[in-house]
Amino acid sequence: MKKTTGIFYSIIGLFFFWGFVAAGNDILIPIFKDHLHIEQWQSQFISFVFYVAYTIGSIIYLIASHYLKRDLLTKTGYSKGLSIGLFISFIGTLLFIPAANNASFYALITGLFIIGIGFSLQQTAANPMVIQAGDEAFGSQRLSLAGGINNIGTTIGPLLVSYAVFGNRQTARLSDLKYPYLVLGFLFLIIAILFFQSKNNIKAENDNTETASYFNNIKTIISQKQVWMAMLAIFLYVGVEVSTAANLAEFAKYKANINTGQVAPYISLYWASLMIGRWASASDIFAARQITKIILKIIFPFLAFALFYLILHVNKKHIPHIEYMFGYILILIALDFLSQGNAAKQLTY
Repeated sequence: MKKTTGIFYSIIGLFFFWGFVAAGNDILIPIFKDHLHIEQWQSQFISFVFYVAYTIGSIIYLIASHYLKRDLLTKTGYSKGLSIGLFISFIGTLLFIPAANNASFYALITGLFIIGIGFSLQQTAANPMVIQAGDEAFGSQRLSLAGGINNIGTTIGPLLVSYAVFGNRQTARLSDLKYPYLVLGFLFLIIAILFFQSKNNIKAENDNTETASYFNNIKTIISQKQVWMAMLAIFLYVGVEVSTAANLAEFAKYKANINTGQVAPYISLYWASLMIGRWASASDIFAARQITKIILKIIFPFLAFALFYLILHVNKKHIPHIEYMFGYILILIALDFLSQGNAAKQLTY
């Protein structure tokens, strides 16, 4: 249990990085749009290529598994699979050097695409590792907790990227954009080395499963109602989540007269709202007694909001009427209690 607990805490660090990059894109969109004078639909390629890389990464994964005659992660183990994905993402961050120095849109989207390819493999390995890192009955709560850590990254990401480019100025200095991503890239490299050298390289289940049999079962698996409905739900959820965040800066500019240099706190608030919900859902794994669970379900959302407020304060940012969030949090807590920890009910609410 101690080994799997250590693995769990290592992996949720990766969830933070994934969130940082994903939310950082929402600042890159208006920055490059303003700097290169491109249309809004063209700027959306920043998010598009990043997320389509997940699909391409999955296809590459299946092709690799086919030629290896077995599932790729069964061959490599989860830890080494993570390290490979991290190294791929490290390569992608290096392209932020020409992207920032030369204001190259193509270098930017290529770098994000490569980072996304790496993330695809990382998440394929990490999600089942989170499930296995303890009692499987609480696997969904651990994923919610990891998602909450992911949202810390999404909350901090826009503010740090914005600060790197704007500093205390009103105009962007694009050449500074590379620094947060290069730091992130070298962290990817260090963690990749640590995972690659890890002695606790958990293997995927069904080590002897042949790829041919695996592919033959895909149609059967997808035909199950719960599977395809879950796939559809994730597709719609991520689509709404990403498209909202990607267009939030443009909406704020035209509807609230908030310029690119001032929009980061609002994008952070958007992602922090998701963090609040995930922290509420994850509270069950921290207590065995029912009364303690109830208390934590009430406390955790407010802790998440307090963290967001602290991040704003440290960055010397302010959002008018932020106190309205308390009403939102109370509604969230009520719905969480109504769901009784049932994942299907949580999705419905």
